[in-house]
Amino acid sequence: MNVVKTVHEVTERIASRSAASRREYLDRVDAARVKGVHRAALACGNLAHGFAACAPGDKARLAGSKALNLGIVTSYNDMLSAHQPYATYPDIIKDAARAIGATAQVAGGVPAMCDGVTQGQPGMDLSLFSRDVIAMATAIALSHNMFDAAVYLGICDKIVPGLVIAALSFGHLPAVFVPAGPMTTGLPNDEKAKVRQLYAEGKVGRAELLESEAKSYHSPGTCTFYGTANSNQMLMEIMGLHLPGASFVNPNTPLREALTREAARRALSLTAEGNDYTPIGHVVDEKAIVNGMVGLLATGGSTNHTMHLVAIAAAAGLRVTWEDMSDLSGAVPLLARVYPNGIADVNHFHAAGGMGFLIRELLEAGYLHEDVKTVWGQGLSGYAIEARLVEDKLAFEPSPVQSGSPGVLAPVGQAFSQNGGLKVLSGNLGKSVIKVSAVKPENRVVEAKARVFHTQDGMLAAFKAGEITGDVVAVVRFQGPRSIGMPELHKLTPALGILQDRGHKVALVTDGRMSGASGKIPAAIHMTPEASDGGAIAKIRDGDLIRLDADAGTLSFIGDEKEFFSRTPATEDLRREHHGMGRELFAGFRALVGTADRGASVFG
Repeated sequence: MNVVKTVHEVTERIASRSAASRREYLDRVDAARVKGVHRAALACGNLAHGFAACAPGDKARLAGSKALNLGIVTSYNDMLSAHQPYATYPDIIKDAARAIGATAQVAGGVPAMCDGVTQGQPGMDLSLFSRDVIAMATAIALSHNMFDAAVYLGICDKIVPGLVIAALSFGHLPAVFVPAGPMTTGLPNDEKAKVRQLYAEGKVGRAELLESEAKSYHSPGTCTFYGTANSNQMLMEIMGLHLPGASFVNPNTPLREALTREAARRALSLTAEGNDYTPIGHVVDEKAIVNGMVGLLATGGSTNHTMHLVAIAAAAGLRVTWEDMSDLSGAVPLLARVYPNGIADVNHFHAAGGMGFLIRELLEAGYLHEDVKTVWGQGLSGYAIEARLVEDKLAFEPSPVQSGSPGVLAPVGQAFSQNGGLKVLSGNLGKSVIKVSAVKPENRVVEAKARVFHTQDGMLAAFKAGEITGDVVAVVRFQGPRSIGMPELHKLTPALGILQDRGHKVALVTDGRMSGASGKIPAAIHMTPEASDGGAIAKIRDGDLIRLDADAGTLSFIGDEKEFFSRTPATEDLRREHHGMGRELFAGFRALVGTADRGASVFG
């Protein structure tokens, strides 16, 4: 299948600029494969340590050199709803492996933190850095050299990107990513948002707010809005790292368990010992990365992936830029309306036709590369299907020809917009990204005077004191990765939403994050260079005129540029933000971290 011109051009330039680094990466993958199954190379003492705790049957298999061994890397904990279902997965995976004469072991666990729990709290300063911690923890888990393939159990914001980065470091191993699925639909997300805004206005109390939140986040599974967690699942499927139709099946259902069993079998079928060797280093190439970006744009996905996809690509020897995403955004239609850019949730998206419908529509219109390697082994057209149980057995059927809900999931011919849901903003203040899919057209251009703050609490205090009135561009700086770790700033959304609802033009400009839950307020986030790097955002003063034009893709200071750039950048003593809740342990990360447009990674 041919792809549209922009998709072809972006893919070609990624391949061209990455030629040397991609070749070096693939050489490392090939060299690791040549070394063969590592258990055979382990000394007897090493191997005995590796299977000492196994059951007798597994121990006998591992003592030989022929049986396959599947590594399990899990983000299980029982505090967080998205990860709690993983408690039973290792036993399911081990049972599936034994049924085909193989073994499986939990190679290790990785931390899984929830931005929903840490939102507005000191622990949020560790959130972005947790991605690279997860990658390193996964590398430790796999460093025992006991495995022929691996399955990765992860869902939420930084967990999946961290697992993918690490899996690519072990690029010679086949890798299948195994989701747990979203919780069932609770209180509608738009109703939850209304209660939050009423609370910010002082019209309801904490008891009412907590009741609303508990009705929304009410059971095991991923949150149902289309934030980073569910964007992760979309990406893993459209990049060929999930089984088809696996992303949005609810936890603790027979279909969910059947998909998990099949994921284990599939991973073991892809090893170097068989005839269908498919290492993750060969799956994630420039075409898969472009497919991921197209999926993100077509669904109005999380802004966090403007960093994560860059970091994932780098782990595969590929150099991706924000300009690549921006060019694709100008060509890729928006096909999904899921909260916060609609009232539906991911369960409604799945019921309307889900990933199978989305992938077929994008493929047939030429927005996706079909000729890619996947863990399903049939090119991407093999993902235009949906999973079913037929007489208690897993089966796959063609995805529906028509959307079950065109207001939630549209065909290309009836796209909600001819442009993607994310944009890059550039201008004399630097570069940033914005999620436009949830912002009404009349709110996408804001020209107003700046109010500058160095903390989100400072902005909220000014709002509560009635000091922020009229049209305003709220500038919240010293929130970047080098400053304090780039926390999300969702605490600001209700206050800014109130101002917008009063008829004022309102925007946020920050070197912090807002993520996939970015809502109706135009928010220029991930400002690069950040304030701690002497970026232009550090030169903004109260009263400066700032223009954000999401339609044109610009963000600029309006006025005397010579005077503006002659200013001494503002500074801030951030030591108080570097201690407590473990933040002192991440001084090295703050020193090493790269810029947001380079993936905000500590790996260089």
